[in-house]
Amino acid sequence: MSKVKYYYDPDTLSYRKIEPKKSKRYRNLFFFLLGSALFGLLGLIILLNTSLVNTPKELSLEREVQNYELQFEILDRKMQQMGEVLANIEDRDNNIYRLYFEANPIPEEQRKAGFGGVNRYKSLEGYKNSEMIIDVTKRLEVIQKQMVIQSKSLDEIAKLAEEKEKLLAAIPAIQPVRNEDLTRMASGFGWRTDPFLKTRKMHYGMDFTAPRGTPIFASGNGKVIRADNASAGFGKHIRINHGYGYVSLYAHLSKYNVSVGQQVKRGDLIGFVGNTGRSEAPHLHYEIKKDGERINPINFYYGSLTAEEFKNMLKYAEQENQSLD
Repeated sequence: MSKVKYYYDPDTLSYRKIEPKKSKRYRNLFFFLLGSALFGLLGLIILLNTSLVNTPKELSLEREVQNYELQFEILDRKMQQMGEVLANIEDRDNNIYRLYFEANPIPEEQRKAGFGGVNRYKSLEGYKNSEMIIDVTKRLEVIQKQMVIQSKSLDEIAKLAEEKEKLLAAIPAIQPVRNEDLTRMASGFGWRTDPFLKTRKMHYGMDFTAPRGTPIFASGNGKVIRADNASAGFGKHIRINHGYGYVSLYAHLSKYNVSVGQQVKRGDLIGFVGNTGRSEAPHLHYEIKKDGERINPINFYYGSLTAEEFKNMLKYAEQENQSLD
């Protein structure tokens, strides 16, 4: 209850109540309302600048940031899984694939090297979650680089596999005359008695005794580089260049089934057993050269003989008997 004020009136010798003027009342009311409004505005500003009260927009932004953080955590876990899978592939690449194809393993520091030089992540700095974003970006770029290196490695492995397949197909790996067509394995690689001079002489191939006209087969993929009788002692003969330094020779033929320049595959019919040139009886003289050096053909029959057949052939090949040429 507001206080009532009085003043003394000397004319009437009595106290009279002081009546406030309306203008003053309105002014007081105006200042009261103005003060209340300013105080309320100031309080609102203070509240909005604290964490006690958030606007709808701020609440929406906060939820969006929380969602981004959750997505980054999910991305981080996915990258960890990708890294584990990639590490497994890299391990197999180094210790199985590259080892099998005799390629040097890729060093770990090369696979997981970072990126040096200028600050690549300057544009990501200055934010609330900059550290997390930069870390995820770095890891993602390292994984991308690992994937590029692994992709190139697999391309190299594929090329090596293709070359390995070609090499395995090219190596002279089968007996040039079928076992069922053989009369006997007459002579092997090594020192043998010459049938004409009756002296010990190095025999650089293997002699397969078989009837005249017995089929002779290419022992590996390659290109016919000679099919003539212009080489002393060999009579009609064929030479096949298999690549990778390998050349096979088939001598004393009765006739050819191929011509110079022709591409042949392992097992193709190339000619027939004969008795031409410096030969004592119908047979096939068979040689293999590697990088120009004659080597023992008996080491190359893994593609056509059983273990027992190879054992028997080895037994006859090692006998120091008389060769047929």
